[in-house]
Amino acid sequence: MQQIWKEYQEKNKNKFLNELLDLLRIPSVSAKSEHKADMLTCAEAIKQRLLEAGADTVEIYPTDGHPIVYGEKITDATKPTVLVYGHYDVQPAEPLDLWNSGPFDPTIIDGKIFARGSCDDKGQMYMHIKALETLVQTNTLTNNIKFCIEGEEEVGSPNLGKFVTSHKELLKADCVLISDSAMISLDTPSLDIGLRGLSYIEVEVTGPNRDLHSGVYGGAVANPITILAKMIASLHDENNHINIPGFYDDVINATTEERALMAKAPFNEEEYKTDLAVKELWGEKGFSTIERTGIRPTLELNGIWGGYTGEGAKTVLPSKAYAKISARLVPNQNSDKIADLLINHLKKIAPACVTVKATLHHGGEPYITPIESNAYKAAAKAIEATFNKQPIPVRGGGSIPICSLFEKELGTKVVLMGFGLDSDNLHSPNEKFDLANFYKGIETIPYFHQFFAEM
Repeated sequence: MQQIWKEYQEKNKNKFLNELLDLLRIPSVSAKSEHKADMLTCAEAIKQRLLEAGADTVEIYPTDGHPIVYGEKITDATKPTVLVYGHYDVQPAEPLDLWNSGPFDPTIIDGKIFARGSCDDKGQMYMHIKALETLVQTNTLTNNIKFCIEGEEEVGSPNLGKFVTSHKELLKADCVLISDSAMISLDTPSLDIGLRGLSYIEVEVTGPNRDLHSGVYGGAVANPITILAKMIASLHDENNHINIPGFYDDVINATTEERALMAKAPFNEEEYKTDLAVKELWGEKGFSTIERTGIRPTLELNGIWGGYTGEGAKTVLPSKAYAKISARLVPNQNSDKIADLLINHLKKIAPACVTVKATLHHGGEPYITPIESNAYKAAAKAIEATFNKQPIPVRGGGSIPICSLFEKELGTKVVLMGFGLDSDNLHSPNEKFDLANFYKGIETIPYFHQFFAEM
């Protein structure tokens, strides 16, 4: 079947690419209300593409937020079923001045597609639609495929949980397949066997009841920006260990064997620093860079603001200061518990000269894929079939909160089969996706369905 698949894919590669470029032109930013119409436009476009690819039925399900696209191709109800999950929403493109081309004007340079959503996740999600088309058009589909493509992943999937819970029979499957992660490289393929969880909060620190003249009141009234900065700085100790009582209580430390396995993954620290234009790396003492981004929890400041930030000068002592803070969590940590720990700690360490208000934005639980599962074995075998190398199992640093929910509600395992790269500028200006990775994904995914059906 390899030859017939490759022939079809080679013949249609330009069509595949042009269709993806059309999707990337839709500014489906879920975080911004002004893009509500664009979200529906994108959902409709995906519905049409699924039907053209050979899905039997496709329906757009409204939610309290942005709609979910569900599609299916059922060959035989007695055969194995794979549920493909992806998302069509993208991160905001700001800061726009740092883009070398329009974020929603996809541009191909040196074999890379530059556009918001090119890798996360429109490009990777679309590989699965083209894999379905390949299987249908070559009459080689031997299992059932369902699609659940949501529009709120980038804002924490607030409505997907309710949809999954109320549509268990519709989504019933033998495994969930997700391409929303990265591999080491095309030369060194890998499969994520785990993802970190997430707790995300916003903090508001209030000093005086109004903005003040910094000359008249400076030195007599606490500046909430200064106080907030000191509070945030205290969250890590001199070893970059998170300084919140109880934060590490539930962490299951990786075994010596697991750390040794992670160390086998190729990693060039000098190239890593050069790519990021930094002279020195930073992180928790006693752990390697790969371990810090995979098996250790972290606490990051995602944004901070307050006072006057416009053009020119304004000598103001502000009334309020704000920050967005996120924690990436490892297996056995709970997102709600960590959020409570962080919020209560910030309130406890705040001096009496300010008041602290903190709210939870969203969160999600860590997830581990067992390498002994049929889904993982099928993915590894598929990678080997097209890369001619066995994939290295690695822990991913990102979060896909829906993974744990799928397993809990549907009773099935999730396999992570990403084709992006860590250097693809996800959530940053100049996001990209290599054409070679896009086509390699389309080439590899049909093998997953074949091998999973055989298992």
